[in-house]
Amino acid sequence: MTSSLFSRWARLLAAAMLASSLLSGCGYNDFQVKDEATKAAWGEVVNQYQRRADLIPNLVNTVKGYASHERETLEAVTRARAAATSFQITPEVLNNPEAFAKFQQVQGELSSALSRLMAVSEAYPNLKADTSFRDLQSQLEGTENRITVARQRYIASVQDYNVTVRKFPTNLTAMMFGYEARPSFTVENEKAISTAPTVNFGK
Repeated sequence: MTSSLFSRWARLLAAAMLASSLLSGCGYNDFQVKDEATKAAWGEVVNQYQRRADLIPNLVNTVKGYASHERETLEAVTRARAAATSFQITPEVLNNPEAFAKFQQVQGELSSALSRLMAVSEAYPNLKADTSFRDLQSQLEGTENRITVARQRYIASVQDYNVTVRKFPTNLTAMMFGYEARPSFTVENEKAISTAPTVNFGK
């Protein structure tokens, strides 16, 4: 290898190392890590909401067997589930406040409908004693708890990401590469979701 060729490779290597150092120093690599973290946390939120949605058809059918005349309540749950499951969850939701707010809305409406269904179910002792129903209510209770935990983890992840977007000097990197603060669950919505539907019929 000639000295000129060696010198050229040395300069290229030095430039690459400098670029890597600058990218690391300005927070570019941090953005990659935190972007993946928020996506993973969001994926868990979606998974738990889907788990809840999957429980609802069997729950509705079981309640219907004992309280078929509670048609309005049963239909409200079915409609709310349909709206929640038809919402298109794409990666863009994380960067779109309007879409994120819509996601919160449909999930909140489903939580509200489930709460009403559980309140109605209290009036039916035979339903409360049904083995299938008790198993479903246990699964639903566990899922609601998982939703709460997943949401809390997502909120923490987004907060960490958003601080990086806004603070100096990483805010310069954010502007350069188009990273923007991401929406999170609102205080009002978080308060509503933290009150899980009453599903304990063992009393």
